[in-house]
Amino acid sequence: MWQRIQTVFLVLVVISMVVSLFLPLWKVTDGTKELQLFPLHFSTIENGQRTTQYFPYSVTAILMVAAATIAIMGIRRFDNRLTQIKLGTLNSLILAAALGSAVYFFTQVSNQFEAGPAKLPPVMWIMFVGVACNWLAVRFIRRDEKLVRDSDRLR
Repeated sequence: MWQRIQTVFLVLVVISMVVSLFLPLWKVTDGTKELQLFPLHFSTIENGQRTTQYFPYSVTAILMVAAATIAIMGIRRFDNRLTQIKLGTLNSLILAAALGSAVYFFTQVSNQFEAGPAKLPPVMWIMFVGVACNWLAVRFIRRDEKLVRDSDRLR
């Protein structure tokens, strides 16, 4: 299981999703008011009072947890490459939706509070690494499946 490169890529997907859950997507501090957008919630801290809004921002966190769970399921199904390919393809869609929702909420909040020119935070790059690793994992699983089919044909 660990000797296959796609397992390493799937573990990187899990790690990137878990790390991304705890990093802020957007953060602005101006005087006594601090605004923070995390994948799970949007918080406003003003005069020591924290106001947190979970919906609709928690959609990103739900998709990230689903992507990490599907990647773990894909790791555990190392004996069935066709199931791994299906799980990887589904995970690609979920990862794209998670990244899309993160970008959407990021632009929505930065435009709403006009914090100046918004540049992508590191969490977006970490999420993109997860998407790329998932794509590479599916590619290597397909290569293994093709190799097994070609060797069966030679027998």
